[in-house]
Amino acid sequence: MGDSEHYRAADAGLAAPAEEDGPSLAPWVMGILVVVVLVAVVVVAGHYSAGSGQSVPTNPYIGKVEVSGLHMATAENFAGGTVTYIEGRMTNHGDRRITGARIEILFKDSLGQIAQKDALPVMVAQPNIPYLDYGPLDLAPLAPGQARDFRLTIEHITTEWDGQLPQARVVSVNTGG
Repeated sequence: MGDSEHYRAADAGLAAPAEEDGPSLAPWVMGILVVVVLVAVVVVAGHYSAGSGQSVPTNPYIGKVEVSGLHMATAENFAGGTVTYIEGRMTNHGDRRITGARIEILFKDSLGQIAQKDALPVMVAQPNIPYLDYGPLDLAPLAPGQARDFRLTIEHITTEWDGQLPQARVVSVNTGG
């Protein structure tokens, strides 16, 4: 019924339904729509990630904490693996006790790009122990004006590391009275 009506309308000189002569525009419209949506997602995601980075307040006490004398050491653990330590000295130049801290370390590759980034808790030399042991700052807080040796423990270092001493900076500090 559909085909015979189509031919009769054409034979009678009446307007026949329009047939597409070229390719359809639908794929182009869909492609443009997909690109617009992807661009919107990237812009919105970038806005939120930039905003979230700025919304985290930086503790002004970080500027009163000095890290010096960094060096690296390795040791074999009980399982036969290697553990790497970054050791140094932490000094509290402020007027509060430091009860916790984290240090961010950046390992670079041979091109000078970041190959590994870790933020590790600071473990300090524990006083009044007959042997050298490291523990969390909350067990032996760092008083104002005091300095103490510290250690960061790294279980794994990327094979892309260039072998140079990593960069280190204090990224968080907990203080108490």
